[in-house]
Amino acid sequence: MTKKSAKAPATKAAPKSVKAAAPKSASVKFGKTALVDTVADQTGLTRAQAGQAVDVFLESVLEAVRSGKSVGLPGLGTMSVKETAARTGVRPGTSEKIQIPAGKKLAFKAATTLKGTL
Repeated sequence: MTKKSAKAPATKAAPKSVKAAAPKSASVKFGKTALVDTVADQTGLTRAQAGQAVDVFLESVLEAVRSGKSVGLPGLGTMSVKETAARTGVRPGTSEKIQIPAGKKLAFKAATTLKGTL
């Protein structure tokens, strides 16, 4: 004979009218659309013009980083490309030793003013 487990009573979901939508400012991610909206609001540009300005800025930063330059953003921090050395690693599952080639990675160092306000 098997013993039946008792189910916990189901909880009622709150009615839709009670559930409040999270305010836009409580969002965890500040993406490109929000950035464009902020630039448009604070500069008086249209959303299309602000979108173009943000696109040009981002493309400029990307191009500088791709060419190996360090990009300093006052109050935010500095992005730079760091060289990684070749090293020996272990393949998971087989424990086989493999050689990992040298490469590059993107590094970001937050500004001290930003660190102080977090």
